[in-house]
Amino acid sequence: MILFKNTHGNNQKGCLATLSFFLYDKLMTTSGYHSWPFKEAQKLRNRFPKPHHIPVRFETGFGPSGMPHIGTFAEIARTTWVRHAFEFLTQYPTQLIAFSDDMDGLRKVPLNIPQQEMLTQNLGRPLCYIPDPFGECESYSAFMNKKLNEFLDRYQFDYTFQSSHEAYTRGDFNDGLAIILQKVEAIKAVILPTMSKEKRIDWSPFFPICEKCGRIYSTRVTAYTPENNAIEYTCDREGGSVKSCGHKERTSIFNGKVKVGWKIDWALRWYSYDIGYEMYGKDLIESAKLSGKIVRIMGKQPPMGLFYELFLDEDGRKISKSVGKGLTIDAWMSYAPLDSLLYYIFQNPKQAKRLFWGMVPKSVDDYLRDLSDYDRLETDKQPDSTVWHLFNKGAMVPNYGSSINFSLINNLISAVGADDINLILEYLKRYDPSMLDFIDIIEELVKKAMNYYRDFVLPNKKYRTPNTAEKRILKQLRDELADYEGNDENELQSIPFRVARMFNETPKNLFKMFYEVVFGQERGPRFGTFVQLVGKEKALNVLDTASNS
Repeated sequence: MILFKNTHGNNQKGCLATLSFFLYDKLMTTSGYHSWPFKEAQKLRNRFPKPHHIPVRFETGFGPSGMPHIGTFAEIARTTWVRHAFEFLTQYPTQLIAFSDDMDGLRKVPLNIPQQEMLTQNLGRPLCYIPDPFGECESYSAFMNKKLNEFLDRYQFDYTFQSSHEAYTRGDFNDGLAIILQKVEAIKAVILPTMSKEKRIDWSPFFPICEKCGRIYSTRVTAYTPENNAIEYTCDREGGSVKSCGHKERTSIFNGKVKVGWKIDWALRWYSYDIGYEMYGKDLIESAKLSGKIVRIMGKQPPMGLFYELFLDEDGRKISKSVGKGLTIDAWMSYAPLDSLLYYIFQNPKQAKRLFWGMVPKSVDDYLRDLSDYDRLETDKQPDSTVWHLFNKGAMVPNYGSSINFSLINNLISAVGADDINLILEYLKRYDPSMLDFIDIIEELVKKAMNYYRDFVLPNKKYRTPNTAEKRILKQLRDELADYEGNDENELQSIPFRVARMFNETPKNLFKMFYEVVFGQERGPRFGTFVQLVGKEKALNVLDTASNS
């Protein structure tokens, strides 16, 4: 299991003790590493060139209107990799803030949440003031925040949780809110040109919470009094299912009486918490630009950041956290190791990624290949390896050197049709006796592959009976294998090609027939690999049965 938690306690010592003075001096001059987290860390280091004793803050955002999902997981994982690379280069202390915008109002009722009628009645109210539809916590957002913390703790991320409601009511944002009120016209000059004419009418960066009905999207600011840090509003705005009550009030902008709109809120966080780095999805590029302009108006620089592409389902559609068809984290973990998901997420964040089973085995195999290669890398080259980032700056990289990969295990289980882990491990041991040195990793791979076999492969197996001509081909394949006395995989693989020529058949058609008759599926392992895995005697018995069926 991957560990993201920092094992050096206060983050200030890091791995300096393991570096020579020469290497450390070299790192502080230029990283020399080319993986994308180091490129991001280098940009951030340029922003903080002098020794830093206050933690450099990284931030990720979460919208608690729905459950945490693959996007949440990926953003925190990617931010953590940049954070670790930055720590490695600088030895500066850092902090990751996982921010939940639970002061946001409920705009629509998610389809996958219970008590739809109750939620409909609460449309427009801040999530922190809506009852928990699951009946477990004091509010809707409290339930979602709990799920977020459980989600992050489950994967052992190192983070500081911060809710918007707590931050507003505690006064974290008061100084920033006062500045926004003082500079409201300058901010409007940035935002209004990006809006349609009808939406510009009565637009304000502030969203007062109506003291009578508790809604946030039904209020309209009617006057600003910056000398008193207050605003006046009327609750008369209606849209869709959001109702208004007509209440008029003058209220302070401090301590949770108001919140600011999304793009302003983002800038307010950056300003108030001195955020140095934050990632965002491709769909938020323009929002990030506007938030950057606003935080400059407020008097500070926006954080460094990286936009990433979104996750897609098998058909290339964006995955929705409520109705998407893509592979979930839990599904991936049922059928493949979590480390392989992290490996897949790590690759080129600016490239859209499809999440479906078809790409999982290759991802696991690529991960195992890099894991196997890691120990052969020179020490100063290891930080450019993906697995260095996956395992706490290289501190916890497991050893793996077997030739057994995930595709081979999947093919073996499908071919043998066995529901016995020990039997599969015996076949694998015959193929590669060194697997015993890596038995923990291989046992996990077998268990995951068996889960997939039981749930998806076995129910869809369709064996067919060979015709007379196909039986002759299978008989010849059996005889050729019986006559061969070696155990070379390439020579074993050449046998079906030789048989195909004898019968004037294409190898493609021969293999397809072999898989359908023997394995009940259209694809399967290489013939030579299959024989080596199960042994010559077992392979001959299989061909005997097939040619006589």
